[in-house]
Amino acid sequence: MSGAVDTGLGADRQRRIRELAARRPRSRYLTVSVGLVGLLGVLAWTTGGLFPSYLLEASSRQNLARFVGELEPEPLRGRPWSLGELGAWAGDVLERTRGLEAAWTTLHLAIGAIALAALFAALAAPLGARNIATREPLDPSRDRGGWRIVRHLVRGSFVASRALPEYVLAFLLMALLPYSAWPAVLALAIHNGGILARLQAETLENLPAAPLRALRGAGATRAQVAFAAGFPLSLGRLLLYVFYRYETCVREATVLGLLGVSTLGYVIQDARSKLYYDEMALLIGLGVVLVLAADALSYLVRRYLRDA
Repeated sequence: MSGAVDTGLGADRQRRIRELAARRPRSRYLTVSVGLVGLLGVLAWTTGGLFPSYLLEASSRQNLARFVGELEPEPLRGRPWSLGELGAWAGDVLERTRGLEAAWTTLHLAIGAIALAALFAALAAPLGARNIATREPLDPSRDRGGWRIVRHLVRGSFVASRALPEYVLAFLLMALLPYSAWPAVLALAIHNGGILARLQAETLENLPAAPLRALRGAGATRAQVAFAAGFPLSLGRLLLYVFYRYETCVREATVLGLLGVSTLGYVIQDARSKLYYDEMALLIGLGVVLVLAADALSYLVRRYLRDA
């Protein structure tokens, strides 16, 4: 008997769900937009030369098979592997290509870049925050005059700095600072500084107004409101953003090695140019380890801040 009741209730619930689904609000604009985006995607793949039809050709399949076969370490091809031989080969490759040194340089570039970016964000974000960079802080009704112009210019600089790709920035800076790692560091710092500053400015705008107003009412200056109250309240969020962008800096520092900086990208490019695909795969794996280590460090810090 109870089973029959449960079945009836289940059928009634399903009927009710179907009725609600039939009466749900529908947006014709959303439907048309999704359909249009899907159509443009299909057209891009079929008429823009993106569909990899060449992979279906016999020569492409042969090249792919040869490439995959050459990923196997050259000294170990055609015979059973052992961890000892694999470790000896990897150690020889890393020593001969200076892979570990390149990985260390990659970390240095990423740390230096994110430190500069975080410092810029901490100092510049208040000038781009709508609740601080106004004629009277925390009073949106008085958002006019010179402070409004300053805020728009600062926020515009945030957009401009993050709109320029790191690779292009580094290429341009190499004309000013050749034969050093500074073009890569500054390129990463400029790009990520714009991103962090924009995120920090929005974090300041969304802070609870009560403690900031209390401090302002006690006679605090604009800078004191921003740094004595706003910065401590937003520090946790800023650190989360910094570690997120640090992971990106590690990846991009690897890529910037293609410009000649002695990072992992440089030795990877060198191995590829010599068609040493097994060594290239090992060095790429080392780059993956760096990114995973950065991600693990970021996770530990985020968990500590969340628990605290």
